[in-house]
Order: sequence, then structure tokens, then C-alpha cells
Amino acid sequence: MPPKPPRRAAAGASEESVSPGRHDYRDADFVLLCQSLKVGENVNERAWKIWESVSEVFNEGVVLDAIRKYWGICIFIAAVDLNAVSFTQTELQKTLDLNMTEFLQLLKKMDVNLDTVSTKVNSVALKLEKKCLVFTALFEKFKRASSETTKPVVKICWITFLLATGKLLQMEDDLVLSFQLLLCVLEHFIKISPSAFIKEPYRTTANSIISSGPSRSSRRSQNRIIQTGNSTEVDPRVMEILCQENECNVEEVKNIYLKSFLPFLDNLKIPSTNGFPAIESLSRQYEELYHKNKDFDGRLFLEHDKTLQIDPEERYELESTPRKLHTEDGHTVIPPQTPVRTAMNTIQQLQMILNTADDKPSNTLEAYFNNCTVNPTTGITNRVEYLGQKFRENFAQAVGEGWAEIGSQRYKLGVRLYYRVMESMLKSEEERLSVHNFSKLLNDATFHGSLLACAVEVVMTTYGTTWNITLTSDIQTETDLSFPWILRVFDIKAYEFYKVIESFIKAEPTLSREMIKHMERCEHRIMECIAWQMDSPLFDILKQQKEQEDQPDQPEPTSTLKQPLQHNHTAADLYLHPERSPQKKGFSTAHAVPMQQAKVETPSAGQSQPQSQSQQKPQKSTSLSLFYKKLYRLAYLRLNTLCNHLHLPSDHPQLEAIIWTLFQHTLGNEYELMKDRHLDQIMMCSMYAICKVKNIDLRFKTIVTAYKDLPNTSQETFKHVLIKEGQYDSIIGFYNLVFMQRLKTNILQYASTRPPTLSPIPQVPRSSFGFPSSPLRVPGGNNIYVSPLKSPYKTDGLLSPTKLTPRTRILVSIGEPFGSPERFQKINQLVSSSDRHPKRAGDTGSLPKPLKRLRFDMDGQDEADGSKHLSGESKLLQQKIAEMTSTRSKMQEQKLKDGNGGLKREEN
Repeated sequence: MPPKPPRRAAAGASEESVSPGRHDYRDADFVLLCQSLKVGENVNERAWKIWESVSEVFNEGVVLDAIRKYWGICIFIAAVDLNAVSFTQTELQKTLDLNMTEFLQLLKKMDVNLDTVSTKVNSVALKLEKKCLVFTALFEKFKRASSETTKPVVKICWITFLLATGKLLQMEDDLVLSFQLLLCVLEHFIKISPSAFIKEPYRTTANSIISSGPSRSSRRSQNRIIQTGNSTEVDPRVMEILCQENECNVEEVKNIYLKSFLPFLDNLKIPSTNGFPAIESLSRQYEELYHKNKDFDGRLFLEHDKTLQIDPEERYELESTPRKLHTEDGHTVIPPQTPVRTAMNTIQQLQMILNTADDKPSNTLEAYFNNCTVNPTTGITNRVEYLGQKFRENFAQAVGEGWAEIGSQRYKLGVRLYYRVMESMLKSEEERLSVHNFSKLLNDATFHGSLLACAVEVVMTTYGTTWNITLTSDIQTETDLSFPWILRVFDIKAYEFYKVIESFIKAEPTLSREMIKHMERCEHRIMECIAWQMDSPLFDILKQQKEQEDQPDQPEPTSTLKQPLQHNHTAADLYLHPERSPQKKGFSTAHAVPMQQAKVETPSAGQSQPQSQSQQKPQKSTSLSLFYKKLYRLAYLRLNTLCNHLHLPSDHPQLEAIIWTLFQHTLGNEYELMKDRHLDQIMMCSMYAICKVKNIDLRFKTIVTAYKDLPNTSQETFKHVLIKEGQYDSIIGFYNLVFMQRLKTNILQYASTRPPTLSPIPQVPRSSFGFPSSPLRVPGGNNIYVSPLKSPYKTDGLLSPTKLTPRTRILVSIGEPFGSPERFQKINQLVSSSDRHPKRAGDTGSLPKPLKRLRFDMDGQDEADGSKHLSGESKLLQQKIAEMTSTRSKMQEQKLKDGNGGLKREEN
């Protein structure tokens, strides 16, 4: 349906608005909407062009009110792209009658073309969503600390918090920092409020402060600047209770209170009555800030306004504060975690481990240092101090100038973890190599910088991750301090950082499963794009290898793809052995290490025998070889996942192998195409090229639509692709202008009668760093899966809270009423004791999360999980399942005889 003919603008329209006569080609209602949002002519024109490009999709059978909402989204897109936003987010949502979730859904739906919604708009929308989710969680926490009988005080307190975050925090979407600031605000108002307004246990403590010190009126009249400078005048008792109740570090909150919150109060300059700031003046200051930021109005949380509501299926699982309940059988039940409590609990567990660690090298580490030919102590301590200063400065720049000390505290935890992991690594190397002198490794600046960066990244992720606990899944979203921020701060190249990740994880057993997944994701991001940036040393290494005599063009031969990835590489191998000797026939493919530290440059045991220098062939890079092995496995797994989303294996069984051959050839021989680009861009172009040459109708839009549903993807990957220096286009532009031009000859070979030989499919393990947590297929069973027994807390070192949902907390007994969980526990023990081992190799991609229920697949189940080779315990498990199935069948037959007609219910 074409746009309706233009209508005359309503009478009384503002004379300052653009005359509707200039918009003869536009709908009059659209013009009025632009006027109500006070947008300029440039935004008006751009928004209408956006609407024209998508109107065919949304116009048919849609009522005017719905079209008006789409118009509003077009105006938002145009205004953000042109840096000409004249309205706040709340004003836009109220004008369109949309809550936050509806707005975001319409924005996503509007992106019918690759370039309708730019990456800039996506970034703004994501930040809005994150901030809204964070403040929703914080307001739920705030409500439980307030009382309905003190609404005026509650309002003043909440607006003070909104104003404080806006003025003090550059990262308002950081859950932990915002919550710690909220505790400061609560502490201040608890101490100045009348006793009747305060809940226990804070009332008794506040009363004791008044009775043991000067009156509140005299304390309030004191010069706050003096109070800021003297921490002894800030009574810690209320703060300690607040932090204890919320599992928050009191020293961190106290530091924020003294260094940030009290100076904020000093500069507030708002008249007060009985110690409380005047609500009108306070609200006016926030109003100015809110309009300046073009943000949502956080005051509307107090009114439960629709614009800030999140739909039930999208919102947090905002439960009341969890309590430990003891049931009749003595079991402890812990209800689902709230976002704030989950974050606080995770931080607390990390602090419990590191608070007892040393800020300096232990006696064991000092012994290792003293055994070195060149003692590394001075270099290590100087580096720690220098990088600590850089970290403090960059943290304050990212968060806010008043938060530098908080950055120092987090860095200190990272240093403790750094020394702890270093000691563990050296003990492992000493046991493996039977040597005591690690002089070359311990004097390697790149190794130390990468190891310290890895330790600090663990701490920063523990603090900085926003935990969005929804009804269906756990989602972790990043903040401005997320990886690879630490690489920029420490000036560490991603290719060097990747060398230490696997060894770090093996050396620190207390890392939670979530943290291991995060470090695995860091490694994947390095292989996907970060290591391929223009200034990466990877390209110099590739160039050197290609120039070596008798070396193949490919960094890693395709013959190794079918071989299992060796897991005996350590950081010492990768930093001290940049090269390895060529493999001789009959020798192991594993990269062995020298037996003596002093001979680190000699060929490894189990490889080439000692030879004269003139007889040796050019050496290949160990670190590069491992990098490419992991890269190929990640690349194939992502391709396989995308193919499955598009149902290509069922429609065209041989197509995936052909696409993989072109994909692998490009990565191995045309790696210059990866410079400042992303692995997935090459993958999508390879898929489109093969489908094109094979006359299979698969359009880029279809590929991109499926790609957006894959885990760990960004729209920027297909919307913002480098064409040449300083010029970017969509994935289609990259294919036409770059990819096809570079690979045209190779692509056309696949249409000939003698196409290229297919590349072997890499052997991809089920997991990489993580522990086995996905449902296991019962060996020999017919599509039967068993999940590990869930508990409220994981027990693998650093405790990480889980949650029980309506889906996961129900246990179903098949065939017989067990009466207790012991029988299920026995089955889980059998599964856990089978020959599956934790994998920590980091060579696979991220598959879609398995469904949290028993899964019944189609025929042709993949046997790569080793089901053809049953252990004795696996056979026992299979026998037990068979017995349960047989029992159920007999029960069904008996019930049919009794006339019941089937099972009445499933036992819980």
C-alpha cells in the first residue's frame, strides 16, 4: 500500500515548525509527529527516506497507529545517525506509547535491510537497554530498603541517587559501581532521617550513633569539606550493616563515600530543610541532566511508569532477598538469585580467595627468582608498579576521576592473582621439565605483561559483568571496561596475550565455569578479529614463514586438521619456543619441550635429532601452528552452526564441505583479507560464493538473518566491513569489491569438472576450556540425554551461584516413583565417573545453548562423542536406562489392563 496522499496540517501548528507545504511528498501525520518531537528538517527528510525504503514491508494491512510507531523509530534512527537528537528517550516513548521492550523490538524489526539500522544506532540502543536493566534491578533493591510510609523521603533519596550517578559515573550501566553508590546514598539518608522512618536493623544503629556523638543537627551544620578530608568523622556503623546485608565490600563502599559521594554533596548547592534537600530544586537539577543526556527519566520508576516497564518474558527475575530455608529432611534451599546479589556473591567469592594472597612474591616465588641466572625481581616489581599507575589513570578516565582509588583496589586483587598463578605455573613447569632455572621465561617482559593482563581481566570481569538473570537464561553483557580494554591499557598485542590464556586457566583451579567461558570467549575474539588488526605481529610472522625456503604457503598443513589438537602446550613453550623443527616421519606430532632450560633453542626431544646447523631445514612457529589449528577449528564450528541454521546439510549434503574448502583456503593462503576484518565476514562470503557458483538460491539477506541468531555475533560484523583504508560498506559491498575480485579464479574452479580437492574437516572437541555441563547422550540409548544434577551453588573452586527455574527444578521419574533424589544421584555419579574429562584447550566455537530439558533429536545422531566405544560404567548406565524403560512399559500395559487408559501423571 503506497503512502497516503498528503493532508493539510492541523490548524494552530507552531509557526516555528517547518511549513507542511515543504513536505508535499510526505504524509501530513508524519510531519506532525516530527513537529511534536521538535526535529529539524534534516532529520525529517532522512527519516522519511528510511520509511520509504521499508514501507512495503510494514504498510500492508497496518493501522495508522502502528504506522505512526514505525515512523517514530525512523525518526530515532535518523536523529541518532545525524547527531541531531532533539528529544529524550522518554519523550519519544511517551509520544509513541511504547515501553522499553516494545521500542527495542520495533527497532530490531525495522532493520529489514542491512543498512536500515546503523551500528551507531545499535550501540545507542544497547546502552539504553543495559542502563534500563541495571536501574530496574537497582530500583527493586531500593524498594526493599524503603518504606511506603515515608514516600517523600524515598523520592528525595532516589532522585539524589539518580543525580549522583549522572554526575559521578561515566558508566551508568555498570551494575556494581552503581549499586555501591546507591549504598552510599542510603547510608547518608538513614543517618539524617527521623527514627520512625528507618527500618531495622538500621534504626538501632542510627540511634546509637546519635546517642554516642553530637546531635544530628550539629553534625549536619559541620563543614562537609572538613568531613571529607577526615575519614574519622564518618561513622562506619550504618555502612557496615548495609554492606553486610548486601554482601558488599565495606572498604570499597567507604572509599566511594569519602572520595566521590561526599564531594558530590558539597557541590550540590541545594537548600535543605531539616537536613533533607529541597525536592523541587533536586528534581530540577536532575531534569537538566536528563534532558542533556537525552536519556530516559529515572524518576518514573517511582511512578511505575509504562515507558520503563520490561515485558514479563524479558524482565529480570527480581525476587525478594534470598533466604536459606531448612526443609524437614534437612536440605538447604536457596531461592533464585537477583542480579545484584549474584554480582555481589561472585565478587565476594573472588575476594575470599585473594584477600589471603600476597601483594608481593611469596617465599616460593622468591626462591624461583633467586635460582635464575639473571634475577628478575627488580624487573617484575618495577613493571607491576608502572602498569598499576597506567591502570589507575585509565580506570579513572573510563569511570570518573573520583574512582581512581577503586581502580587501585581492583588492580591490587589482580596482582595477587598474578603472583598466585605465576607460582602455580612454575611449579608445573618444574615438575614437567625437572629444572629450576627459569631465567629466560621470568625475564621475558611480554610473558609478564600478558600474564598480569590475564589476571586483571579476571578481576575486572568479576566486577564489571552485568548479570541479566531472566526467566530463561543467563546473559552476560559487557561494559566499557570489558575485554579487550586491558590490552590497550597494558599495550599488549592480542596475539601475545592468546599464548598465556590456556596455561592461566590450567594453573588456577578456583576459576568458575562462567569465568572459564569468558576466557575462552576472549581467545575466540582474538582469533576472530583482534589478532588480525593492522598493527598485529601476526602478519609479520606469517610473512616471515612464507618467505622461508621450502615452506608451504599455508601456516598449518591441512593434513593436521583431522588430528586431535594436542593439549600439552604451555605458556613457556609458546613464549620461549617461537619456532619448532620440521617433523620427521615416524615422530610424534606433539611439540615436546627441551629437557634443560639452557638449551631452549635446540630441537625438541621426540622430534628431529641433533644436526648441524647447515643441515637443518627452516623452522616453523609453534605458536603460529597452534594458533592456526585453533583458528581452523573455530572457523569450521561457526560454519557448521550457520549451515545448520540454514538447513543446508539436509538440502545439499555436500555443500558444507565445499564451502569449508574455500573458507579454509582463504584463511590459509589469502590471510591478507583478514586484516582489520572479522572471521565471520570471510565465512559468509565463502558461503555466498559457493552457493552462487553452484546455482543454489541463497541470498546474503538470508545468510545474515540466520547469522544474527548465532551466539556471540554483532550486527557490526555484516554492516561495517572494511573495503579499503578509511572506507567501509556492508558485507555485500565487501563481497563485490574485495572478496570476489581477490578469489574469482579460485571460486570458478568449483564450477569446473575438476574442482579443488576438499579440505579435511577439523576434529572438533565437544568443549574447550569448560567443564562438562551440557546434557549427555546416553551411550547406546535411542536419543536419551541426561543432565548433571544441579545444585544452588557450584563446587568447582570459586563458587558461582546458579538458579532453579520452573523448568530446571522439576525432576521427572520415568517408570517408577523413586521417592527421593538418591536414585537420580546414582545415575549422575555414573555419568560423572565416565571417561569424559574437562577440556581446557580453547579450540572450539560457541554453540547455541542446549535446551534445559530432555532433547529428542532426529535420526542420524552424531557418533563423534565416542558412543561406539562403551566403557563398563557406560554399559551399566545403558543397562539401568533399559531396565527403567522396560519397567515403564510393563506399568503402562498393567494400567491399560486395569482400564486406566494411560499414565495419570509424571512423578515429581
